[in-house]
Amino acid sequence: MARKTLPKPNRHRSVGRKPELVVITGLSGSGKGSVLKALEDLGFYSVDNLPVELIPKFAELTRDNPSIQAASLVVDIREGEGLKRFPKVFSSIRKSVDAKLVFLEAEDAAIVRRFSETRRPHPLGTDNSVAKSVRSERAKLAPIRAMADLIINTSKFTVHELREFIGERFRGQRDQSNIVIYVTSFGYRNGVPPDSDLVFDVRFLPNPNYIPKFKNLTGRHPSVARYIRSFPQTVEFIQRISDLLVYLLPHYIHEGKSYLTIAFGCTGGQHRSVMMADQIRKNLVESGFKAKVTHRDIVQRPH
Repeated sequence: MARKTLPKPNRHRSVGRKPELVVITGLSGSGKGSVLKALEDLGFYSVDNLPVELIPKFAELTRDNPSIQAASLVVDIREGEGLKRFPKVFSSIRKSVDAKLVFLEAEDAAIVRRFSETRRPHPLGTDNSVAKSVRSERAKLAPIRAMADLIINTSKFTVHELREFIGERFRGQRDQSNIVIYVTSFGYRNGVPPDSDLVFDVRFLPNPNYIPKFKNLTGRHPSVARYIRSFPQTVEFIQRISDLLVYLLPHYIHEGKSYLTIAFGCTGGQHRSVMMADQIRKNLVESGFKAKVTHRDIVQRPH
């Protein structure tokens, strides 16, 4: 157990309220330690790598100690064969505490990159490649993932962004800031981004690539953006998509959606989709949402 943190004295439990216990699990390299630290900073009594057999005892401590309003712990593949008992144990502790299960994951490529950067071995050992170990771990954790109250894909989060997201989520706020929106542009010739939740094809718009003075620019250049906006179908599309998203997002939030990736695609990912992603992101921010923009296939050229 790598870390224990005494609860902050100002987090006393309200009368009649069940203590909150957040159990963090998920793939190795997905950011479980960062989430635990973020909860610790919020005053959660935090324990890393607690054996499954001790979880009921920990839940009792959380329930019976009036100075503990909230606690968090990490349990993961390091538990070995004992992890098979976790689903039954977790189901039982829900009866005495307000237990939530948070499952962290990321795309295989992101996890392999993180292990490469840190040069740490995968917990399943060094007999197999990290990529193979990740696939094996994903399969082993599938039953636990199915029980999760919240699933977070951390592929696009920096450590700071992940901790900020957890802070917002577990301060009890239930507003638009609780969903992080990623707006991205891409080129169909390179494939649709696999993590896209909503995909919009903007190849119906006139293509600036066929205009010599625009060919080596991108949709971020003011002249290219003005050209694309000069067509009535562009203006109408922007308005209709913006209205649709403003309508949909509160419903996603109500259903517990934590983040949403909205992708706009054109042929090469240089002009139309880039301009559209920038504009939609701007419209969402003006509507009060937290949105970020990325351009997957953009080739930066001198203006």
